[in-house]
Amino acid sequence: MRNWRFAFNRRWLTYLIMALVFAIACVLLSRWQFSRNEETQTELKLVNGNYSAQPVALDQLLKTHGSFSPSQVWRRVSVDGTYDLSKQLLVRDRSLGSNPGFEVLTPLKLANGSYFIVDRGWVSIGTKHEYPDYIPAPPTGPVHVVARLQGSETVLPGRVAPAGEISEINLPTVARGLAATTYTGAYGLLSSESPAPAERPVAAAKPVVDPGPFLSYAFQWILFALFAFAGLAWALRQEYRIRNADDPEERERASERATKARKKAPTDADIEDAQVAEAQVARSVAERQLPRESELEDARK
Repeated sequence: MRNWRFAFNRRWLTYLIMALVFAIACVLLSRWQFSRNEETQTELKLVNGNYSAQPVALDQLLKTHGSFSPSQVWRRVSVDGTYDLSKQLLVRDRSLGSNPGFEVLTPLKLANGSYFIVDRGWVSIGTKHEYPDYIPAPPTGPVHVVARLQGSETVLPGRVAPAGEISEINLPTVARGLAATTYTGAYGLLSSESPAPAERPVAAAKPVVDPGPFLSYAFQWILFALFAFAGLAWALRQEYRIRNADDPEERERASERATKARKKAPTDADIEDAQVAEAQVARSVAERQLPRESELEDARK
């Protein structure tokens, strides 16, 4: 007669509650991983879509000098003006790969007298590390610029920079130095300029958005939740077999399992365990056959 009444005692109910709590935690973690994956996919689509979009006029995309939306990042804008080399700034602590250097910010003065900040690219540190040895000059006179929009950076407290340099591309800070109307919502990473100079700072590379392992982690947490209930079911079944060992039907099933186990070919682990056991037995027999020191002393006498 089958007896499952033991499964309703306090111990097994506690195990069930623990499995439920663990499973709920796994599901919540799985949902969080799914949301992270969705965020990454959204960012990936945004970058790829904006990066391949055709350029539009600056004032068409940025309606005011302070406007900028994160959805506009990497969008190309076209603008005409004249570079103001006297107001050029260097952004400190910018690396290209493992090479330290600077970003070159050159304000572009528009026909209405306002400024649009253009990041013309990266230059390496100089021999004295305090200033680049050489900065390629921008075109003189009227220039047509195509640049990719980037948002203003946040000022980090405690960072200082010498004259002509800044620590962050914080556009309100840059605007105060220009003392003129300036686009403070976004600046542009230089894509192209016409007329093109003979050389320019190193252009910014296309961003690489890593999709990450979030999706696989989400499925792993779901599996962990299922494993909790599978383990609980296995333990419950094992105790049932022990408690009902005298039941004729359970005896028959136990006999069938034993027959299958005998017919099953031994695994590498089984063979290794058998070899280890044989070696231990042989060593024990050899130790018993060796004469003790006291016996050797008696033999010498």
